[in-house]
Amino acid sequence: MRTAKVTRKTAETDISVEINLDGTGVYDNQTGVGFFDHMLDQLARHSLIDMTIRAKGDYHIDDHHTVEDTGIALGQALVQALGDKKGIRRYGECHLPMDDAQVRCALDLSARPFLIWNVELPTQKIGAFDTELVREFFQALSTHGGITLHIDQLHGFNSHHIAEAAFKAVARALRLAVETDPRKADAIPSTKGAL
Repeated sequence: MRTAKVTRKTAETDISVEINLDGTGVYDNQTGVGFFDHMLDQLARHSLIDMTIRAKGDYHIDDHHTVEDTGIALGQALVQALGDKKGIRRYGECHLPMDDAQVRCALDLSARPFLIWNVELPTQKIGAFDTELVREFFQALSTHGGITLHIDQLHGFNSHHIAEAAFKAVARALRLAVETDPRKADAIPSTKGAL
């Protein structure tokens, strides 16, 4: 079983993340940040990664630390669950349409974190959620998951749709990348012999 459990406790947040890469997209995410929970649910459902996240943060300041630290813990859980990465496809991509929005994601589980973020959310808030936190989450996920992550908005004018398309595009790309390649299930997908 490619599973992981990570806990992260700081003076600002208390987070636990449990994932199963070979799941069916079952989720139970409770971070105290409503829109973020909705996005994490999309991430689980469309990646087919079972995901249970609990987070408590310093909400009296804002949601920044909760969102960022959840990205850190989820990235660490991905690294743990992937192990030596033997047999994975490694790469994934998706063009994801959602109403007015279309977002493209390409990623590489390379152990070389790098985020390219060409996304413009036209409003500062989605409900009570700061839209700049969408990028903060993906930055933390990329850095701590060792993911080369490119997210490009092709078009869109509704912030909710753009953000949700980004999460779903990443989810679908991640689903492809973590899957076992039946033609090379016993090999690490790199000429270096390690990832």
